[in-house]
Amino acid sequence: MTDELLELKDHIDSVLGDTLVSSAIAYRELNITVPATKIVETLRFLRDDPLCRFIQLIDLCGVDYPERRKRFEVVYHLLSLHNNIRVRVKCGVADGDTCPTVIDVYPCADWFEREAFDMYGIVFEGHPDLRRILTDYGFEGHPLRKDFPLTGFTEVRWDDEQSRVVYEPVNLTQDYRNFDYLSPWKGAEYVLPGDEKA
Repeated sequence: MTDELLELKDHIDSVLGDTLVSSAIAYRELNITVPATKIVETLRFLRDDPLCRFIQLIDLCGVDYPERRKRFEVVYHLLSLHNNIRVRVKCGVADGDTCPTVIDVYPCADWFEREAFDMYGIVFEGHPDLRRILTDYGFEGHPLRKDFPLTGFTEVRWDDEQSRVVYEPVNLTQDYRNFDYLSPWKGAEYVLPGDEKA
C-alpha cells in the first residue's frame, strides 16, 4: 500500500464525507461505495478534482446478490492516467429501483449500461436508448441473474424445412447418467463400455 494511495483515500473521504457508505483499500486498489442517488456527482468529482483526475471509465458492470435487500450492485472501474491509480466505485440498487445514468459524465458508459440492463435488468434512469444489446429481440428474462435457469427458457435452432430460425421450449435430450465415482484402480462391478474383450 503506497502513501500516495492513502493520501488519495483521505482526500476523497474528506471531500465526499457523508456521501460515502464505505471506503477501503484492498489489493492496492481503492474501493468506494456510495448511494445510487449520489453516483453522478461522485463520479463527476472523481473526474474533475485536480488530485483525483479519474478521466477514464474502464468498465461498468452489474453484480447479483439475491440474498441482499438491494439485490444488485453497479460497479464502476475508473483509471487515473495522471496518478496511475485505479478506483472501484459501487452503488446498491434494489430489484425494481433505478440507477441514474452516468453518460453525461462518461459518454462511454452508454453500451456498458445497456449491457447491465440486458444481463441483469438494472434500469438506468435517463439513459437515451436503454434496450437490449447482447440478447435477441423478444428475449425473456436476464441471463446473468442467479435465479435464471442454466438451460434458459427457449431453444433457438435453424429449421431447414421452414428455412427460418425456430424458437422452442427447452427440451433436454440427454438421458440421466449414473456416474461411477469408484477409483479406476479398484474397478467397477460391471463391464465398462469398450472393455468387453477384457
